[in-house]
Amino acid sequence: MKGKKINIRLLKRRFYKNNKLCFVMAMIETLLSAFGALVVSWLLQQLVDVVGGYNTGFSLKELSMISLALLVGTGVAGVIGYRFRPKFIVRGISQYKEYVFSLLTQKSIAAFSAENPSTYISALTNDIQVIEQGYLKNAFAIAESVLMFSGAIALMIFYSPLLTLIAVGLSLLPLIASVLTGDKVAEAEKQISDHNEKYTLSIKDVLSGFSVVKSFKAEAEMIRIFGENVQKLSMAQCRGQKMRILVALFGNISGIIAQLGVFLAGAYLALSGKSVTAGTTVVFVQLMNFVLGPIATIPTCLAERKAARALIEKLANALDQSVREDKENTPIDFKKGIKIENLSFGYEKENLILKNISYEFESGKKYAVVGASGSGKSTLLNLLMASYSDYDGEIFYDDMEIRSIGSGALYDAQSMIQQNVFVFNATIRENITMFKPFSEDKIDEAIRLSGLSDVISEKGENYLCGENGSGLSGGEKQRISIARSLLKNSRILLIDEATAALDKETAWQVTSAIMNLDGITAIVVTHALEEAALRKYDGILTIRNGSIAEAGTFDALMEKKGYFYSLYTVSQ
Repeated sequence: MKGKKINIRLLKRRFYKNNKLCFVMAMIETLLSAFGALVVSWLLQQLVDVVGGYNTGFSLKELSMISLALLVGTGVAGVIGYRFRPKFIVRGISQYKEYVFSLLTQKSIAAFSAENPSTYISALTNDIQVIEQGYLKNAFAIAESVLMFSGAIALMIFYSPLLTLIAVGLSLLPLIASVLTGDKVAEAEKQISDHNEKYTLSIKDVLSGFSVVKSFKAEAEMIRIFGENVQKLSMAQCRGQKMRILVALFGNISGIIAQLGVFLAGAYLALSGKSVTAGTTVVFVQLMNFVLGPIATIPTCLAERKAARALIEKLANALDQSVREDKENTPIDFKKGIKIENLSFGYEKENLILKNISYEFESGKKYAVVGASGSGKSTLLNLLMASYSDYDGEIFYDDMEIRSIGSGALYDAQSMIQQNVFVFNATIRENITMFKPFSEDKIDEAIRLSGLSDVISEKGENYLCGENGSGLSGGEKQRISIARSLLKNSRILLIDEATAALDKETAWQVTSAIMNLDGITAIVVTHALEEAALRKYDGILTIRNGSIAEAGTFDALMEKKGYFYSLYTVSQ
């Protein structure tokens, strides 16, 4: 995002990108429709007065021709609306969703992991409906209402300033009612959005933690929590609907009072000979619809638009958190390696996780990072992935400090392999290629080096893996993750407890596959202290309470009989 703060304007512009023509044409149709409705009112007055014997300046034949022209114009306006308004709304919403999703993918791994995914699920599902109605569709409703209101007032003044004054006075009642109740709609929509987010989260929690729920027999509790969220969402939706009905009710009652008042006042003026004709009285009643309708509609539309804007702003604020600014994407040669100097970091400044770490990982070599749980091993890998930039000290990739490296260049050079490998509900081949085109030779080489050959021979590369790889074993998923990195041509592998959930034999096979990769720099966080595997590493980094306790080869550390020796001995 090149350092630009995500704000509501950036999101709103996506509705109009490559969509301005559709918007303009749809707005023209809206204005033509409003103008046509005003012309109908004028024609009604002319026809009533012509039939009543008044000289209006137009003959019945001329009024018939004008009526025919109006019908043709209405048809043309309808065709324009049919052609452009749906396209504008659908294209605008589609571009908005795609842009939001693209911004979401620019968040750092650690930042997204710390967030609530239901915020984005709700924003891209339930909230979209509110935005479509409140922000896009209401733009046309507001424009139409403003034109009809101003046009109706102008015609009324033209016909009778006195009756117009009476009509405006009577219109204050529905206006006051609309203003007093309109803001409640925005508040109701915000509450619905908040409760929908919690409802979505409750579904995600149960589905993601289904095995935990079953093993601890917590079905009843989950049903209770889910039911509570359903009830809260339902109550919020009910309050929202009630508020809309209340706003409409106040508007309708006030409108009836205003229309009857204008009709009675017009009838009195017509009978009293106050330059008000029967046609004028009829058209005033008709025009009152164009005055009262906007008075009831505009505050509600503005409230809905305000609610939609609040949802857009809420999403913009969420997207703006922990987004890594893009720097110049100069490729990393990675001939020297990774050098860490005086690195300190804590998620909370007063509670450091890593303390004054200095170390150098040479290019092309394999390293193990070991230590007790909570010592800072995974945090170190997250910093090497540029998940956080508020650390003290420096991290160099060759001679480039990581904070000056663009995300594109950084992720070109490295890949992260974690304990829980995510596998898409797609084929093995698609999961290896990540849906990108590669030559058959490169794919075959990645399959061979990652140890996937037997899996492919048994299941075929078009085997559907199932949701999150439900059709694969843990070892097979880990090999897919290695194949992905190889095919991507990552020169650096950051591996966090990749074999923790695997049996001993499978863990050894995966570890061997990683160790046998020539020219690849691998930094492996591991809890498995197996001599055969540890002897394969060029260096072992032992972390204790956020600091480097020892570093060296397996034999050197065992001979030293220090902290590593204790960890290894206890694990056997």
